Amino acid sequence: MTENDLLYILALQHVPNIGDITAKKLMSICGSAEAVLKEKKHNLLKIDGVGEITIADIHEPHHLKEAEKEITFINENNIQCSFFKDENYPDKLKHCIDAPILLFQSGNINLKSQRIISIVGTRKITTSGMAFCENLVEQLAPYNPVIVSGFAYGTDITAHKAAIKNELQTIGCLAHGLNQIYPKVHKKYMVDVENNGGFFTDFWSSDAFDRNNFLKRNRIIAGLSEATIVIESAEKGGSLVTADIANSYNRDVFAVPGRTTDSQSIGCNNLIKYQKAHMLTNPLDVPYLLNWNLDENEKVAPVQKQLFVELDDTEKIIYNYLKENGKQQLDIISLDCHLPIFKISSTLLNMELKGVVRPLPGKIFEVI
Repeated sequence: MTENDLLYILALQHVPNIGDITAKKLMSICGSAEAVLKEKKHNLLKIDGVGEITIADIHEPHHLKEAEKEITFINENNIQCSFFKDENYPDKLKHCIDAPILLFQSGNINLKSQRIISIVGTRKITTSGMAFCENLVEQLAPYNPVIVSGFAYGTDITAHKAAIKNELQTIGCLAHGLNQIYPKVHKKYMVDVENNGGFFTDFWSSDAFDRNNFLKRNRIIAGLSEATIVIESAEKGGSLVTADIANSYNRDVFAVPGRTTDSQSIGCNNLIKYQKAHMLTNPLDVPYLLNWNLDENEKVAPVQKQLFVELDDTEKIIYNYLKENGKQQLDIISLDCHLPIFKISSTLLNMELKGVVRPLPGKIFEVI
């Protein structure tokens, strides 16, 4: 991508009623951002989905003037730019329909042949949530994943710090330009993040800070990763939006269950209840369900199985059945054990929480 290409891509991005999806369509038909901006309006209006409002001020000269200012900022601050058709654009994000046409980055990010996961959750993370997040990253460290999050309070910064502690690459996705940082108190972590990864954003340095930007930012968090993990969440929250986006991209979602009385577990419990996420009770469920394989020189610390777990009569029937027959689908377990589906479902949930069985895709369960 030449500087002239960048100029016109930025100018197209600056047109207020043209989003990423429409911009990609226009460039695909016209050939380039420059061709789009130089095309006559009556020809653009022939394109399906493009109306008068969309291209109302597409030929206004101030788009190029503002693009020139942004290029000055980019050059002065050594910002790297990735166009969605470029080789250096994140591969997984490239396949998302609403991915940014242009991505700005700082630091030393390397996503080639990397396992990438996002860790998100409430800003009001509990002590137990923080402990689970830190243990999760520590247990996954041998697989050398890139840890993506939003650099916000609570879960986000816990995940970034845990990645740095375990010498993993970490990426902060920002809801503003690279000329600022939010929250300001996290400025002290910027150097460590950039030395161990870096930051991504699709916002300009001139974009006004807006809380709605966080929701737009979440599509980058979900799109970069092969899986999104929700540590804790209230009934509503940005992390649930990220989980929904990840589901729309056909990516795996994991959620950590909690007590029904805990306000910061309602969101995670609902994700599991409505089958929008795998239940995550053991960090090593992640590599197992994602089919990660270790290299010969990598070792994972063995996980000690909980001893003397107390099972009720129904749980013993299901446990012994799965131990004897291996992985089985929910319906088959119900049929062979002569128990109704609702009884099997609730019992298996309790057994997951006790750490004796784990779920697999397709409503399949197995003994741990």
